[in-house]
Amino acid sequence: MRSDTDTRFIRLRPGSQLLAFAGATAIVAWTIIATAVLVMDSIGAGNFREQAKRDQRTYEMRLNALSSERDKRAEEAAAAQERFNSALKQISAMQSELLASETRRRELETGIEVIQSTLRTAMTERDDARDEAQELALALENNDGATLPGENGENATDGTLNVLAAALQDTARERDQIRKDAQTALLEADEMALRLKLIQDQNDQIFRQLEEAMTISVEPLDKMFRAAGMNTKDLLNTVRRGYSGQGGPLMPLSFSTRGEDPSPDAERANRILNGLDDLNLYRIAAQKAPFSVPLKGNFRYTSGFGMRWGRMHKGTDFAAPHGTPIYATADGVVTHAGWLSGYGRLVKIQHEFGIETRYAHNSKIFVKKGQRVSRGQKISAMGNTGRSTGTHLHYEVRVGGKAVNPMIYIKAANDVF
Repeated sequence: MRSDTDTRFIRLRPGSQLLAFAGATAIVAWTIIATAVLVMDSIGAGNFREQAKRDQRTYEMRLNALSSERDKRAEEAAAAQERFNSALKQISAMQSELLASETRRRELETGIEVIQSTLRTAMTERDDARDEAQELALALENNDGATLPGENGENATDGTLNVLAAALQDTARERDQIRKDAQTALLEADEMALRLKLIQDQNDQIFRQLEEAMTISVEPLDKMFRAAGMNTKDLLNTVRRGYSGQGGPLMPLSFSTRGEDPSPDAERANRILNGLDDLNLYRIAAQKAPFSVPLKGNFRYTSGFGMRWGRMHKGTDFAAPHGTPIYATADGVVTHAGWLSGYGRLVKIQHEFGIETRYAHNSKIFVKKGQRVSRGQKISAMGNTGRSTGTHLHYEVRVGGKAVNPMIYIKAANDVF
């Protein structure tokens, strides 16, 4: 180091030089590594954003596909419901026609019995008239050429012959009339038998149509309840206990008052009527179990039942605009309508068969505790209350207090409605 007056020298020992060189090398190495890390982070962040965008597009495409499928299922459900109602109307009309045809058949059977009785009476009278004619003919032969006592024996014989001839003519006319009546009765009996056969064929056709309609209507309902994990036998018994009245149009038929066993047609009709009763019980049960979707407008599924972020998600989430109406999925009684912890504004509905449904995160509630609601009745509006990250409906189904997947019921109903 030089100044105006002198010059100074600084000498570094080898150790100091080595230390300075190591420090400079460490600084350069740190700079290179930090730069590499920043570059790699930038590249990785770009790749992550691209991957996130691709995943988002894939997710949106899947949601759109699910939404389209859901709309298609809804249209199919509406069409199936219409076919189901049409089948019920047809079954009711066929039942009325069946009862009318059975009445006509009984009337024809009674008419045939009357005709057969008349025919037997006519044949008996014909035989009596034939015997009387033979007796008169024998009497005429015995009196041929004989004279009666008195002054005018010839006149008396002529009078007797005239009387016998008139009696024979009357007997012959009566015999011919009886024979004609018998032939007419036989023709009427044949005609009655033919009409009875036609009615029996018509009844058989009605029976077959009713049996086919019952099979088409009952089997899908039975399958729907079984797919939802419900015992159909216990289910029908439960509904039957609540609707135990008897009589009316579905009263079992009885075609005999003589203590005889029912005819095959009577047994067949009773089986069909019992099937109609089961069909009606299934219809009532379907109204009381949560087989419908709680939303009617456009929506998308955002989260399903199961584990999510290490915790159990006990329901299914549906996303739609704020204020979207929410509907009861089955008949029942409201057991809670208000705020509840993380659920926010919550509606609980207790249904038959130990089933409860929950509708959470509502913005508004339109029902009160203790109120009875029907399937499809508006109960609340969608919101974002409680522990929620966005506007949606959290929908739960619980059986015996245990949460089950709501899609079990919704998917089971898609096969029928």
